[in-house]
Amino acid sequence: MIDIDKFDRALKRVEKPARYIGMEKNSIKKDLDKVKIKFAFAFPDIYEVGMSHLGLHILYNLLNNEEDIACERVFAPWIDMEEQMIEEELPLFTLENKEPIKYFDFIGFTLQYEMSYTNIINMLYLGDVQILSKNRKETDPFVIAGGPCAYNPEPIADIIDFFVIGDGEEVILEIMNKYRKFTESNSSRLNFLKEVSKIEGVYVPQFYRIDYKEDDTIDKMNPIVEEASKVIKKRMVINLDKSYYPDRLVVPYIETVHDRIPLEIFRGCTRGCRFCQAGMIYRPVREKSVNTLLNMADELIKNTGYDDISLTSLSSCDYSELQSLVLQLISKYEKEQVGVSLPSLRLDSFSLDVLKEIEKVRKTGLTFAPEAGTQRLRDIINKGVTEEDLTTAVSYAFSEGWSTIKLYFMIGLPTETEEDILGIRDLGYKVKDIFFSMPKEKRKGNLKVTLSASCFIPKPFTPFQWIGQNSMNEFNEKIYLLKNNIRDKKVTFNYHDSKLSYLEAILARGDRRLSKVLIKAWEIGCKFDGWSETFDFDKWMRAFKEEGIDGDFYALRNRELDEVLPWDFIDIGINKEYLIEEFKKATEEELTRDCRLGCNNCGINKSFTGGVC
Repeated sequence: MIDIDKFDRALKRVEKPARYIGMEKNSIKKDLDKVKIKFAFAFPDIYEVGMSHLGLHILYNLLNNEEDIACERVFAPWIDMEEQMIEEELPLFTLENKEPIKYFDFIGFTLQYEMSYTNIINMLYLGDVQILSKNRKETDPFVIAGGPCAYNPEPIADIIDFFVIGDGEEVILEIMNKYRKFTESNSSRLNFLKEVSKIEGVYVPQFYRIDYKEDDTIDKMNPIVEEASKVIKKRMVINLDKSYYPDRLVVPYIETVHDRIPLEIFRGCTRGCRFCQAGMIYRPVREKSVNTLLNMADELIKNTGYDDISLTSLSSCDYSELQSLVLQLISKYEKEQVGVSLPSLRLDSFSLDVLKEIEKVRKTGLTFAPEAGTQRLRDIINKGVTEEDLTTAVSYAFSEGWSTIKLYFMIGLPTETEEDILGIRDLGYKVKDIFFSMPKEKRKGNLKVTLSASCFIPKPFTPFQWIGQNSMNEFNEKIYLLKNNIRDKKVTFNYHDSKLSYLEAILARGDRRLSKVLIKAWEIGCKFDGWSETFDFDKWMRAFKEEGIDGDFYALRNRELDEVLPWDFIDIGINKEYLIEEFKKATEEELTRDCRLGCNNCGINKSFTGGVC
């Protein structure tokens, strides 16, 4: 345990001490001397962000259900706390027992966002853990990682001992079983890594050699130990009704990003949007039954005291029993003023009946994601929604008393023209016109339309993975074209930083040569890169220059369809041929139907489910 006197002194000098004290309702503190395995669940961002992550709550409770395992939480300390820790010589510690992370058997990072990678390095440094996996000794913790960014693990391959690709609920217990045997056998660190590499979904980077061509693209990647598989197949929980889900959540003392019950209703998506990585890597759709969800909601309301249930998934309106679920939840909890919310709404599956039920408890702003400003571009990305869908949805919302609407878009999509960009403005104006075309007595509240545009990033395992990103200059020209053409006080325009999006594209599509750039960027002072007040683009550019790496090679370059990509060794269950076919259909502005309307032969039903999705 850390020195409590030093800890108390540090807490008195920081802005939000509740980030570091633990002791929240439903947190679990075990005697570390009485367990066999100590697991530090590490979230590489601040407490308020990490505590809003559902995966943390699932794995935290799952591991702590094992009598001989203690799972404790650790978050990236904010700048003020880091300064105090250095001044007081406090190592990075977990919340529950205030134990330095270097004394844990595992430090498990969740990879939710590429721009948190420097925080991983910083947390290891603050915890007195070797940054490079090759430098770790026999008694050091195993540094492991999972989450959506692990589908291209290569940029941090030199830092992480092993990755878990796919759903974590089942595989994490298999890893713990291997570790129990490892501790009993008194074997070596290397042998344990060889043993876990036999588990489906586990990738140990040091067991692979990568050869490059003269043009710096990858020639081949081969295992160098017999235990390592040439292809890593993602892990998938098939039956969500039978899979683990916590009946309680740790309830923070301070406001977090999502102060509510996250009720996961299904995984996967059938829509096939060509820009969306999550829609590809989480296939196939696996739904929870209404009964299971009602029982979960009951326990979670009892054990947390939250008064809002958020129905979470990639596209919650596509849940096959949505109306039945919402009706039953509202009817059961309306008197207790427990509300139900949907994180975002698909325009074409916008259920007016469902919305009527939700608004019985409380109204919030409505969020829609048309993604592109014109129908041509929406067809290219296979969004499958029309302007008519938007008109219908917004007209209904206004007639029912809503007055705050957010619309999400991307700029820099393949084949985008000036007309497509200005189409974003036109849709915002159209929403405003619908509101003011209503009789004055029927309008409720003050209209606020927010148009939010992110910069398109081509992601691995999507049909657009071969396409180069727009340059920062191109992004900025498009942003200012929009900005200068929106001249209405009722319509607000927000946009992402093109410099940040450029770096995100590099790290999303990079190979393991980027590990040295990440470490150099951290040495220069980069951390909390997703936060505007701490992001320093010039330091990143210096890191690339000093390490002799060209960022444009990863972000802006178009790939050949036969190029070996850094993530090609991972099997997500979808054929590469299917992604190529979708890429070609995009160039022809051809739509692909929703999988629920008929199989499109992506391959997931053959390789993973052995039949119908």
